[in-house]
Amino acid sequence: MFKKILIANRGEIACRVIATAKKMGIATVAVYSEADKEARHVRLANEAVLLGPAPSRESYLVADKIIAAAKQTGAEAIHPGYGFLSENEAFAQRCEDEGIAFIGPKAHSIAAMGDKIASKKLANEAKVNTIPGYNDPIANAEAAVEIAKGIGYPVMIKASAGGGGKGLRVAFNDKEALEGFTACQNEARNSFGDDRIFIEKFVEQPRHIEIQILGDSHGNVLYLNERECSIQRRHQKVIEEAPSPFISDETRKAMGEQAVALAKAVKYQSAGTVEFVVGKNQDFYFLEMNTRLQVEHPVTECITGLDLVEQMIRVAAGEKLAFTQADVKRDGWAIECRINAEDPFRNFLPSTGRLVRFDPPQETMWQADIGHKYGVRVDTGVFEGGEIPMFYDSMIAKLIVHGKDRNDAIAKMREALNGFVIRGINSNIPFQAALLAHPDFVSGNFNTGFIAHHYAGGFRAEDVPHDDQDFLVALAAFVRRKSRERATGLSGQLPGYGVKVGKDYTVIGLDMEGRHSFTPVHVDEFTGETGYASVTVGEQRYKISSPSRLNDIVITGEVNGQPFTAQVERGSKKNPLALVVQHNGTKLECMVVSPRMAELYRQMPYKAAPDMSQFVLSPMPGLLVDVAVKPGQKVQAGERVAVIEAMKMENVLFAAADGVVAKVLASKGESLVVDQPIVEFEK
Repeated sequence: MFKKILIANRGEIACRVIATAKKMGIATVAVYSEADKEARHVRLANEAVLLGPAPSRESYLVADKIIAAAKQTGAEAIHPGYGFLSENEAFAQRCEDEGIAFIGPKAHSIAAMGDKIASKKLANEAKVNTIPGYNDPIANAEAAVEIAKGIGYPVMIKASAGGGGKGLRVAFNDKEALEGFTACQNEARNSFGDDRIFIEKFVEQPRHIEIQILGDSHGNVLYLNERECSIQRRHQKVIEEAPSPFISDETRKAMGEQAVALAKAVKYQSAGTVEFVVGKNQDFYFLEMNTRLQVEHPVTECITGLDLVEQMIRVAAGEKLAFTQADVKRDGWAIECRINAEDPFRNFLPSTGRLVRFDPPQETMWQADIGHKYGVRVDTGVFEGGEIPMFYDSMIAKLIVHGKDRNDAIAKMREALNGFVIRGINSNIPFQAALLAHPDFVSGNFNTGFIAHHYAGGFRAEDVPHDDQDFLVALAAFVRRKSRERATGLSGQLPGYGVKVGKDYTVIGLDMEGRHSFTPVHVDEFTGETGYASVTVGEQRYKISSPSRLNDIVITGEVNGQPFTAQVERGSKKNPLALVVQHNGTKLECMVVSPRMAELYRQMPYKAAPDMSQFVLSPMPGLLVDVAVKPGQKVQAGERVAVIEAMKMENVLFAAADGVVAKVLASKGESLVVDQPIVEFEK
């Protein structure tokens, strides 16, 4: 067995590999860019080596620097994680040539299966049903349009070396094919150093189901059941689960056996994933093979009890698989939510900056203890006080739960999301909460178009309906009453001027448009020692008990005999006197005041926000890679104005109305902050 391995990656996957290596008694070496010098994976490893500047093409994608780091530190093997060089056949071969074990498949397998074009050709030769398409590299955008028309719209434009949603677009007409080809090429070149593009028919209303395989160097290949990955936004997976609520045992077996046959054809060893698109009648077609560990591997670990990273290391060390296909379990149900640094209420724009608070829910199982049944696990590469840079993808954590069945797993996930505290940046937790509560998700009635169909107009606060909005009001009043009770015990209060608690309050709800709601609330039967009160909102009475302290953001307890987890904190950007209550994805920003103060508050005038309609503002922090307009230029609504790159994705800004450009206020190559003006139009 290896004594020391190097992890050629960053973030949560680097931390994930380090956890298993430590369990196995293997020393670890981290590599990092200048942007990651304080990163969590650097702190966790036994050693760390600086690669270079922040952009991945100057650090994590430079094979020479990674090989040099391995030699410098005496690492016997390299685990590539996912992304970056994980599916780079030249890097795998280089490791082998340098006498360093590559913890992944051999270069010939990556060449045959890791490349999307080559793998589809091989699948065709093996008589595996594949989706119609053009599987040779396409010369230019004009050729892409002609090919797309020949296949028939809609088509999927895809980078050969793509992955993780990068370098992928769906086109429904010639214009979208032309623009999509260029965008895919740019993203693929920047993210993977390979701009080859191919096109295939886009199957509408499909399921995306993948089979996890594991092979060794002794000719053994097994499949470890399937993962349901159909909940996607812009082809980026959002929620994954294992097993799938859709396919039958017969289909599972057929898909698994086909995946194994495909892997054996290229003498595959290590962990890998064969992806299928599955029709409504459970007919399935080979999509592609990922010759690496997948982001969503934890859900497979939960239901099988296998540590996939450990298996990869053992295979790379030449060990034979210690179990057979008959030994592979399918125990319970696991769900993973990707927690991303993005603002779901602003069209999921990237959110970078400092993590002022980062407090995940308590873990009851973790990477090195995956055999622990039915619990919560958090895989992350960040920590409180750390920085979320703009140079890498937006995922900051993976929240995984393992339940006895699917309903149990959904309930565990909803509760875990309620207790996940992230402050300083925005996250997609409210969106995840909405998805988990959606009737079609709960019933298993969904496909890859689920998000595009149900949230076609974007995601809004109204899309997270709470089943009992008055509970949020009651909880705010409960916390306010608790703080008033504590204030009565402060020393130095003048006689006759001490804090008066009272039982009647008004909860003033504050919304983004400046509208207010006024809800009378009565709080009695309060017992400070045990944290109990009876709160009446309208006709509904809430008997709330909670041992949580006033300075705790996460509040746990019972309401009317049922357990709950919520978040309550003082102060917001708009109002330092507000209480902000969050539960099941819904947020209530409010003030809890006396009835008399509420009467006075009704008289307060509303201050309107300044009119910024004549400006194009940066909706996110990022790099301004292009400004497409000049002063004096007439611009029509919908016309391209600027392009911002953030978290490895290009974001195009369009004019909202017709106008004439007055000034260009930012320069190409400039780093922008949120709401920074880029272009000003004439009034």
